Amino acid sequence: MESKREGKDKFFIVTRGKARKGFARGCIGRVEAEMQKGELMGLLYGGGSSGANPKSGGMVKMEDTYPLTCHQAQLLLFVSPSSKRLELLCNPQLFLAICVLSQDDLVVVKHKKGHQPGLVRNLMLIGKKENQGDLLMLGFEVEFVQDSNQTVSSKKPAPLPLFSAADIVQVVPAYSVGLGPRWKDSHSEGLNRKAVSRVNSMPNMGSRGRQVRDINQVDESVTPPESLSHHTFDVGSLVEVTSNTGITVYGVIQWMGVLSENKNDWAGIELDYEVNNCSDGTYGGQRYFTCKGGRALFLPLTKCSPDGRFLCPRSEKETLKATNILPVTPLEETDENVPPIPESEALSLLVGKMKGIQGHYNSCYLDATLFSLFSSSMTLDSVCHKPADTEQSISRSLRKDIVNCLRRQGFVPAESVMNFRKQLGCDTFVTEEKDPEEFITILLQRVLCMEPLLKLRLNNDTSQDAYTFQIILDKEQVTQTPTVQQLLDTSFLSCGLKFEEIPSCLMVQMPRFGKKYKMFPHIIPSTELDITDLLYNSPRECFLCGRLAEYECPQCLQDRKLQPGRVKQYCTTCKTQVHTHPSRKGHCPRALAVPAEVPADAPLPRHMMQLFAVLCIHTSHYVSFVKYGLGPRSWLFFDSMADRCGDDHSGYNIPEIRACPEVGDFLSQSEEELVWADPSQAGEPVRRLLCDSYMCLYQSASMALYR
Repeated sequence: MESKREGKDKFFIVTRGKARKGFARGCIGRVEAEMQKGELMGLLYGGGSSGANPKSGGMVKMEDTYPLTCHQAQLLLFVSPSSKRLELLCNPQLFLAICVLSQDDLVVVKHKKGHQPGLVRNLMLIGKKENQGDLLMLGFEVEFVQDSNQTVSSKKPAPLPLFSAADIVQVVPAYSVGLGPRWKDSHSEGLNRKAVSRVNSMPNMGSRGRQVRDINQVDESVTPPESLSHHTFDVGSLVEVTSNTGITVYGVIQWMGVLSENKNDWAGIELDYEVNNCSDGTYGGQRYFTCKGGRALFLPLTKCSPDGRFLCPRSEKETLKATNILPVTPLEETDENVPPIPESEALSLLVGKMKGIQGHYNSCYLDATLFSLFSSSMTLDSVCHKPADTEQSISRSLRKDIVNCLRRQGFVPAESVMNFRKQLGCDTFVTEEKDPEEFITILLQRVLCMEPLLKLRLNNDTSQDAYTFQIILDKEQVTQTPTVQQLLDTSFLSCGLKFEEIPSCLMVQMPRFGKKYKMFPHIIPSTELDITDLLYNSPRECFLCGRLAEYECPQCLQDRKLQPGRVKQYCTTCKTQVHTHPSRKGHCPRALAVPAEVPADAPLPRHMMQLFAVLCIHTSHYVSFVKYGLGPRSWLFFDSMADRCGDDHSGYNIPEIRACPEVGDFLSQSEEELVWADPSQAGEPVRRLLCDSYMCLYQSASMALYR
């Protein structure tokens, strides 16, 4: 019935399952026996200052646990509360680096209300091992990097602060620090701490001062290693830079080009944390991109190296394959319906690396679509959250393993997405890249069993249904930089279409053919779509006088004297006056169905839809911009394959989410300002949004499940 554990102790952490007596999510245990029913019998460890000794025992499903080494269990035991342990496991590349930290490694830790670089001086075992089964906790003594102007006091140095693994936000391994000057000894050994012992007799090591505030001064003599010197960088590449004081910082390239006073290529880097004397994306009084203050660093491109945290170390001692620590997410086995992420929590839960939905095997089309539809949007929740007795297994997988997981933890592992792709029942969904509209149709029709979102009336006669709408028009029908409102109005009128009812969700495909040809170099996503004039048998206002409209004229749509690009409908008087002009005598206005109970001068409501996401494509790679709240600047950028850890066989993709308030700033301008705006001056996110837009997603706020 059971098999006793063999060899060394085995440890685990509970990653999912309902909270109950004994093991709950985030708890760490030691395996006592593996049962044939797929369960583990184990001992649960307590924590706190008293150390970690077995407090109780219990049974837990093996599928609800994640295996740990003894070293990993010790590190996580010192992390409190238990929810932070799961958050750390959701960032496997960081946890991997923390697990192999050693003397002289440079780290960045959370300290007070900011981040502080420092050197690991000791690994500290915390607690007393009173019994053989006790497990000591493990923390890090960190010496902060000091300003070079500070002098070393002759007094006995104060005890070094102690940090847990969850306090570490960045790691620079010892082999990377070799790119700059090495730190040297200056402090004496020996610190007395009650119930604390050192690991491997690591001595206390001091350091000469290092000044972070001079990070802009890059040592011209420091060059990247030979193996990295020919690396090709692009906007979005993760890089590291070593200053003339030996400090290595990390960031992502947000801009590349030639500055006015320089002939060589330079890079504008958004750093992972704030550094003195860095800007918010400006250089020499000119803005090149937008980020938080103190995070923009400009320097020659030749001084950049690929981010060493995601490269395999050359020495065998530090080599640790990515498969040793797989991406894992703490899942809740619960049937409750998790609402969309509130605006107040979105940034803290979602922004960062290893956030969002992890990509795998050409899945970016699916990842970007799912993130756009379910992270913050409320439109599809009513059908996604069906009663359990009517729910299919595939829709249950979507809800529990993807939607709930994304909204609770901010991260969905590739394994969950691959399982969902297999359940779609077609091999091409597992191995090939599809178009988002093809996936959306399958998702809504087969998985969620939804009726078509769009009910369209063609030429006031026949009806047709659809899940998405493709813009169809001639390039000459609109301006060179159109808005989505103009494209939709023109396409509907030229095709003789009307909405039979207000859609809860409207997904509009931009006019482009294939993944390369774009009809327009830039398209401006309208933050609101006014569909009042596109509704069948709905009362409408006269374009000129505001009274009840009785006629519509498609030929007037592009008349430059009548505000081109806007739908034109008229009362009988205005129709007659407008079409007495010689240039309009050939127009053929169409009579509208006017409800008899509506007074001619009654004010008519407008029916608006709000933009909540934009899918973009460039060189066959899909990403998405998502609005996560009501605030005009509440925008996120999501890329399920922003980077990769390890090689093609043993590695994994690293998804990333960034806050993009500059997108909101740009779209908040008036329509006239947007048409004349230069996207290249608005920053990379805005340029990408306008140039690469593939599908704009709108929702009707009045028909959403959650408010």
